[in-house]
Amino acid sequence: MGVIGRLLNPLLTALCVALLVGLIGPGRLLAQSEDTRPQAEILDGLFAELADPAVEDWQRVEQDIWREWSKSGSAAMDLLLQRSKMEMAAGNLDAAIEHLTALTDHAPEFAEGWNARATAYYTAGLFGPSIEDIRITLALNPRHFGALSGLGMILEELEKPQDALRAYVAARAIHPRSPGVLQAIERLDAMLAGQEL
Repeated sequence: MGVIGRLLNPLLTALCVALLVGLIGPGRLLAQSEDTRPQAEILDGLFAELADPAVEDWQRVEQDIWREWSKSGSAAMDLLLQRSKMEMAAGNLDAAIEHLTALTDHAPEFAEGWNARATAYYTAGLFGPSIEDIRITLALNPRHFGALSGLGMILEELEKPQDALRAYVAARAIHPRSPGVLQAIERLDAMLAGQEL
């Protein structure tokens, strides 16, 4: 994509969002949840379920948490997040990062915008910016097990296994059944035990 295309893409997205909000109305752009409880209350309940070993469908609970995290409170910002995810899925990392930068500029208190951009940066091999966005994500949402897991992955790639293990253990404390986190902890425990011998 040429320079003009890269400049026009975010402008066209912003124009489309503005048109959609104007035509449909900000509250009707995306399907509204029927649950009228405050998001913090919904998340508290979901995290209690996630920690409960008696809950067998923990994957559904995890998906519900991600769904709540993806709600910014603004239909326009939610649309930017969705658009960035489509760009990432298509392998258009530069476009995804542009959308997410617009999102974090306009909604700096929305943790999932920062987390999504951290993921895009990580995928692009930009570990420094990814770590900085993870730091902001965790400052806004200390229970973000995805950000902690992502931090662990980056630290592993940077060959800092003890720091990576700490990140994974923190993620496990929040999401005790995440298979990727449990496997990473087991792998790093074994590796670090071998180093001590």
